[in-house]
Amino acid sequence: MAGLYYEEIIEGAVIAHDLRRTVTETDNLLFTTLTMNTQPLHLDAEFAAGSMYGQLLVNSIFTMGLTVGIPVTETTLGTTLGNLAFEEVSFPAPVFVGDTLRVETQFLSKRASQSRPDAGIVRFEHRTYKQDGTLVCLCRRAALMARKERGAA
Repeated sequence: MAGLYYEEIIEGAVIAHDLRRTVTETDNLLFTTLTMNTQPLHLDAEFAAGSMYGQLLVNSIFTMGLTVGIPVTETTLGTTLGNLAFEEVSFPAPVFVGDTLRVETQFLSKRASQSRPDAGIVRFEHRTYKQDGTLVCLCRRAALMARKERGAA
């Protein structure tokens, strides 16, 4: 698997992920309707045009999904045992249809699990930027990560 095991994670290290994603109107429409979010800022171009944004606003939970999803291949693919917490999420700037997003991940801390000798707890910070360098999402979370040596103490 491409993901990192607990032992391979270095506190303070930052990964600038190469994978980028341009958000489409279809992404926003499908995600918004699949999650039953009836907010007209995401669905109604006429309504959104009269808002402070002047255009459709991309659903922030879709943005958060990309923020956590883009890093998977290089961080947790096959090595995470599950999310434990989303400790802090903020959206300092809006995302619009046509914006291209990139993510960087920093490993904030790690510690051995007290109840599971085969795992450790890692705190991540994911930062998402759009094409002009504007920060659009910051997400701090904790995950249970597998140890390379399953019985390691």
